[in-house]
Amino acid sequence: MKGSALTSHPNSFVSKLQEERLNRLRHRMKVYFDGSRPDHQEALRALWSATYPGKELHGLISDQWKEMGWQGRDPSTDFRGAGFISLENLLFFAKTFSTSFQCLLKKQGGNRSAWEYPFAVAGVNITFMIMQMLDLDALKPRTFIRSVFLQMLSENEWAFDLLYCVAFVVMDKQWLEKNATYMEFNEVLKSTRTQLERELLMDDVLRIEDMPSYTLLC
Repeated sequence: MKGSALTSHPNSFVSKLQEERLNRLRHRMKVYFDGSRPDHQEALRALWSATYPGKELHGLISDQWKEMGWQGRDPSTDFRGAGFISLENLLFFAKTFSTSFQCLLKKQGGNRSAWEYPFAVAGVNITFMIMQMLDLDALKPRTFIRSVFLQMLSENEWAFDLLYCVAFVVMDKQWLEKNATYMEFNEVLKSTRTQLERELLMDDVLRIEDMPSYTLLC
């Protein structure tokens, strides 16, 4: 049975590899979405192509984006809370776990509420939640979760993006279990964070792939 890792604190020493990967991740977290940058425009187009293969996008500002769960015609206005990394997370999810991504996008699982959460905006909120949970900007670790994550980052540079994918499927599962409505989204997000923290602290979870909820991805 899986237990708490509180008695076996990861080595507080930060290796050169961990430091390099942490700095790269911190840099990613500080990049604001800039609609005038060609690489940011291309990332948006890539997200559309990965989400709707073979379906033409008529413009970076278009009513089509509402289909994906953005609040309006211009998705760039929804990135303000979490920045460019939230777009990178969505794109990583769409490319790495396309079946799960499409299932959540199309709300295919379970008995869905009449007032569903908007898929893409939910994704931005999940990125922001993980950033807060990991507290990576602090000069010194203030939470045990961060120390655990740094160990995982040394195992896989894409640990943050993988954790994002796990968080999304956990959030959707909890949404269904609670039979939640849109007004309860923040409550579901809080309980999602609690579950992620609980799984990250299990003593035999050494990588994101070891988390029990990772098995929800396909």
